Amino acid sequence: MSLSERAAFARPVLVRDGVYEHLRRAVLDGEIAPGERIGEAELGESLGVSRTPIREAIMRLTQDGLLVASANRGVRVRTVTAQEARDTYVVREELDGLAAAVAATAHTRDDAGALRAALKQVNAAPAGDYREQTRLDLGFHRTITLAAHNATLTDLARDLEQRVALIKHQTRTYNAHPETAAQHAALLKAILDRDAGAAREAARQHVRTFAALVLHDLAAGAES
Repeated sequence: MSLSERAAFARPVLVRDGVYEHLRRAVLDGEIAPGERIGEAELGESLGVSRTPIREAIMRLTQDGLLVASANRGVRVRTVTAQEARDTYVVREELDGLAAAVAATAHTRDDAGALRAALKQVNAAPAGDYREQTRLDLGFHRTITLAAHNATLTDLARDLEQRVALIKHQTRTYNAHPETAAQHAALLKAILDRDAGAAREAARQHVRTFAALVLHDLAAGAES
């Protein structure tokens, strides 16, 4: 399947920005898997653009940490080591806990509706569609961060979400794990109850649960 078939591309006013966002979304949504090669010529042909905006987008995404380039292997979606995943989840535990606590005190009625809707979508995700599960799961956590109404927190969370997305698509770890629904429900309840302490702990516990599963999978993959 070509990249143009994976996701629709609408030509923007600034082509380089559109190519960047299109390619970034394809990586974060798992349409291009970790370790998969990205060919400039193929991508340019599929999107109907020259190589210049393709190269600019690849350079930006490499700086973002989503792609890696080497003389021998070309440009590929970055894969994550066990240590990188461990470091990411240490930070995510603190940042998600903070976001949940702040959201518990700062969320509006509209935020509450958005949170309920986001979780409803997560729970309705097709059991066999891992990419869609991941997209909706990250969207739920992003909605929590937005409900905190803190621009600095939103910026930090955006960078962290990119790292988490890479890890999720590399390990394909347990979006539909039996504990997911219960932990999400507890987290949402604490936020809507405006219980900052309970929200912080629910978020941190949720991250700890899945960090252990991810690290186990990465260790198993390294041994195989």
